[in-house]
Amino acid sequence: MSDTKTAAFLGLGVMGYPMAGHLQAKGFPVTVYNRTAARAKAWVKEHGGSKAATPAAAAEGADAVFCCVGNDSDLEEVTLGAQGAFKTMKPGAIFVDHTTASADIARRLSAVAKEKGFAFLDAPVSGGQAGAENGVLTVMVGGEQAVFDAAKPLMDSFGRAVTLIGEAGAGQLAKMVNQICIAGLVQGLSEALSFAQKTGLDAKLVLEVISKGAAQSWQMENRGTTMVDDKFDFGFAVDWMRKDLGICMAEANRVGASLPITALIDQFYKEVQQMGGGRLDTSSLIRRLK
Repeated sequence: MSDTKTAAFLGLGVMGYPMAGHLQAKGFPVTVYNRTAARAKAWVKEHGGSKAATPAAAAEGADAVFCCVGNDSDLEEVTLGAQGAFKTMKPGAIFVDHTTASADIARRLSAVAKEKGFAFLDAPVSGGQAGAENGVLTVMVGGEQAVFDAAKPLMDSFGRAVTLIGEAGAGQLAKMVNQICIAGLVQGLSEALSFAQKTGLDAKLVLEVISKGAAQSWQMENRGTTMVDDKFDFGFAVDWMRKDLGICMAEANRVGASLPITALIDQFYKEVQQMGGGRLDTSSLIRRLK
């Protein structure tokens, strides 16, 4: 890759929009693509750079192509589709996928990229909308060391912890571990706060006390008081969490891992969806206990 790295970014959702902005701000010229063209136009107006009408057009000539879309089928469309980025990527370029997707598609795209003479990294992120906006995401990466080393300076634009976990697919597997942990933490926090409120305790005061001890977690620090206040407009939606937990359980079935609590919490999230809360953030699990 050349010293002056040009980049493309496919998918300008709540995560991709600020991530692409950080890349542009750090001096990597970015061409963006988004399925809804108006959002790409707004991004260029805000950040500079340029926009393209298709993933293939955005990727053409870029040293690194980043992607953050919804799911496996969206990812397949922007890579292998008729107007997909894999049609135009130049030899030696790197495709970095930040979508939370299956390990299977990560391995498949990595193999296709290798055949075509460029590289692929699966690099899902954690940290939510706030992490993306503040440029402090955790990035879990699967791929080859040399490719990771070449792409890391660009990922550092929006990540404070960018780590190579293992070979292709390992980034996605690490993200599954992350989501399994979060599901259990949010359910535990929901039950605890509901219990506190029904026993007549000042839930916020209790949070202030127990967050200094062994119960402390990111979820408690960042979502505890907002859960007490019945506020659930903080980015990562229940609909997306159910998508992610589905990926986790499919992989668990494949490898023979047991996820009984995760499966149960997935059904709790289904109840939140049925209550009309599909677009609320994941801490809305407490709603079903009220």
